[in-house]
Amino acid sequence: MTYRFCLLVLLSVLASAAASAQKSATVSGTVKDEISKETLISATIMLESTKLGAKSNKSGYYSVQNVPAGEYSLRVTYLGYEKYIKKITLAAGQNLRLDILLKPVTIQTETVEVEANRELVQREITISTVNVPVHQIQNIRVGGESDVFRTLQFLPGVLTSSQLSSGLFVRGGSPDQNLILLDGASVYNPSHLFGFFSTFNTNAIKDIEFVKGGFDAEYGGRLSSVLNVTQKDGNRSEFHGDISLGLISSQANIEGPLFNGSFFLSGRRTYIDLIQPIIPQSPEEPLPNFYFYDINAKVVQEIGDNDKVAVTGFYSNDILDFSGSSSTIGMRTGNRLLSGHWSHIFADNLFSNVVVNYSEYSIKFSGGESGYGFLLNNGISDLTGKANLEWFIKENASAKFGFEVNKLNFSYLMNFTGDTDTTANTGGIASTNMEVPDLNYALFAQTKFNITEYLAVQAGLRGSYFQLNESMYVDPRIALRYMLTGNISLKAAWGIYHQGLRLATLPDFNIIDTWLPSDTTVPISRSNHYIFSIETHPFDGYDFNVEGYYKTMDGISELNSFSMNTSSIAEVVYVGDAHSYGAEIFLQKKSGRLTGWIGYALGFIYAQFDSINAGREFRPKYDRRHDIKVVAQYRITDDIEVGGTFTLQSGQSYTGNTSRGRILIPDMIYGRNKQTASERYGLRLPMSHQLNLYGSYDFKMFKKFDATLVVDIYNVYNRRDILMRYYNTIDDVTVVEDVLLLPIFPSISLEISF
Repeated sequence: MTYRFCLLVLLSVLASAAASAQKSATVSGTVKDEISKETLISATIMLESTKLGAKSNKSGYYSVQNVPAGEYSLRVTYLGYEKYIKKITLAAGQNLRLDILLKPVTIQTETVEVEANRELVQREITISTVNVPVHQIQNIRVGGESDVFRTLQFLPGVLTSSQLSSGLFVRGGSPDQNLILLDGASVYNPSHLFGFFSTFNTNAIKDIEFVKGGFDAEYGGRLSSVLNVTQKDGNRSEFHGDISLGLISSQANIEGPLFNGSFFLSGRRTYIDLIQPIIPQSPEEPLPNFYFYDINAKVVQEIGDNDKVAVTGFYSNDILDFSGSSSTIGMRTGNRLLSGHWSHIFADNLFSNVVVNYSEYSIKFSGGESGYGFLLNNGISDLTGKANLEWFIKENASAKFGFEVNKLNFSYLMNFTGDTDTTANTGGIASTNMEVPDLNYALFAQTKFNITEYLAVQAGLRGSYFQLNESMYVDPRIALRYMLTGNISLKAAWGIYHQGLRLATLPDFNIIDTWLPSDTTVPISRSNHYIFSIETHPFDGYDFNVEGYYKTMDGISELNSFSMNTSSIAEVVYVGDAHSYGAEIFLQKKSGRLTGWIGYALGFIYAQFDSINAGREFRPKYDRRHDIKVVAQYRITDDIEVGGTFTLQSGQSYTGNTSRGRILIPDMIYGRNKQTASERYGLRLPMSHQLNLYGSYDFKMFKKFDATLVVDIYNVYNRRDILMRYYNTIDDVTVVEDVLLLPIFPSISLEISF
């Protein structure tokens, strides 16, 4: 029945398009930054005194359809830019191409939202979608760095396993259930420093779209959320660069014109390894040698007025080496990404995108101790081709169609040797070496139709075929929007989602993550989303929404850490089900001297595996019942800004022990202690809370360069939360001990633009 309804909506829109008036006019074009010529995403275009308008898409393109002949004032607004107004006259049947340049505002202290802009936003069906301005993300500092994932963790409904982790647990889903895209290409491990930082350099980012659930049919292959990151194209008018020098890392960016387009190049590196030789060390407890670096690059070329091609590159590495008196450890992790993008305007209402990309994540973990060595190599490579066609049918209807093909390859090598030589790939005491290819296909179609001025529906279908699993699924997606008043809208969404990938990781040690496919021995994971929200603007410049959700997750996995056989996926993981539900409250202010948000989430997560916890239902480790987040930034003067973040959360779950016993081993006097676990994750750690503060000062360096001095304090009142709790049974009396997280950590950085 649901499939038929989605198909009926799609056919109704197509029939409506055929019957649309032929003598109406169209206004279309691109919206760009006046100085850099960078395209602007989600700019609002309105014809004053009408309800006609549009928003620019990911390529900066807009199209206002079915405009009656006449004179209009076309108004364009975008946060951080001056309002643009232009008088236009349209004749019957005219297709006006109008490319718009917006002038940036150096210091944004006034509210730029207008009633028409609000009304257009209210009319969109963007449920569970959060847009945080990039300049706001760049100003939020944690440990001296601005970071995309750190910022998203301050949103309600987004949890982490600890303060050290950048993994996102969205509404009960695990990190592998998030679709993370960089210029349309999937990124499989977006983290540095064991999860403390993400691999995304905020200075290289133009736009961030984060959908916490109910995402449309264009996106698939994941159960929980979508993070769509768009890199900067580069300045087409002049060369520009900036350098940031910090205590932990430094970075440099350069951009400028290139032929009929632009380029952008960015690099970042930590230098803990460079200063390590001057740090006093104990021979018995040497410090590990660690550093990471990443490089972002993009080249864009325009071929005429209707075609644009872009090539995006991304490269990152984490390197860790440790050599002690009796053991050695080495680790290498890295991401490789190369993406080609072609956008084409067929007509004033027809726009296409074609993307071909290659993405790879690999990890090599080796070590040796007491004459034994081990080697773990794991990787996933993804060659993807996809295309979509966006059709602006008329003023109240649009549609999008597309397909996607993924060629995946999974590699897994585990080798234990009889000596500390870990370079050999085979020939050890125990060895496993697997290469598993997979091929997935997907087709989608979706449409949005305003049935009345107050009621709109968005319906879509996505069909997927998983070759390795030999299965095919059709996922319907539906979203509704009803404008209760001019200032209040009600939205609801439902959808089915399937995922073939799964991540095998230890609950308390997620450094070594292993990506696995779904073969015929395990089911494809499936999720159902049910979402309802109320959105309004209670005060001038403020957005407020309340959202409730219920989500089922079937066929998810937990690592079987006792498995010694890897002939099938079913022998590596346990398969079970989960469900989550909750409510979120979110108040946000995007412009003015004071910006930021306050969020509260109440969440419940339960999982059930036949082979875990004796088959009884339990709450996962990352379950945090109550979650309060506060982010605030205040521009004191044009040169000085201060801000802070605060979190208050229920403690994460952990598994306690009920008793201990002794296993007698021959030739040992005391034997070994055996602990008996209680209910899986049945206990909670104390409540977690933390305050971070930061401030910035803009000034001229050498009377020539724009510079910013940034000071931030991580964990201001030095409350060290608990990473994990364990039971020390060395002595006769069991002692409960905690591994604590980082103490107060101040940092300073200097940013110079040239």
